[in-house]
Amino acid sequence: MNCTDQQTVCYLGLGGNLGHPMALFDEVVENFRLHPLAAGVKESPRYRSAPVDATGPDYVNSVLEVYWLGNAEELLQACLGLEAQLGRVRTTRNAPRPIDVDVLLVGIQTVNTESLTVPHPRMHLRRFVLEPLLKLNPTAQIPGKGFAEGFLPATQDQIVTAI
Repeated sequence: MNCTDQQTVCYLGLGGNLGHPMALFDEVVENFRLHPLAAGVKESPRYRSAPVDATGPDYVNSVLEVYWLGNAEELLQACLGLEAQLGRVRTTRNAPRPIDVDVLLVGIQTVNTESLTVPHPRMHLRRFVLEPLLKLNPTAQIPGKGFAEGFLPATQDQIVTAI
């Protein structure tokens, strides 16, 4: 299992624009609440946003704060397993999808492996990530970049609407 004795506050980005993303978000939250390596879960408000660098229906987005007892790779595997369980089939980058569960932050760690990059490399460029993240943690920091709030002005042209 490779658990640590301490919890790490992690942030996950949820997104989806096919089928019933709101119901899938509920399932993701519930799955993390029941996960043996998760000691607590909190979800931000949900937002609607237009696709970035793609076409298709608007997305529903939110951020989860998860108190995680495992390591970053175990968190990634939990996310990928949930996506598959809930019908995600990976095709092309930015393709429409029913659910996406991205690892955004793992405490103050930086991770750069073949399967995982933390902090998420584009999170500071996406208002649909920054808005919900800052609702959960107004002083959130992106390791190596600074306070998340400082990136909001550059995303003013991206419209996100609370739902």
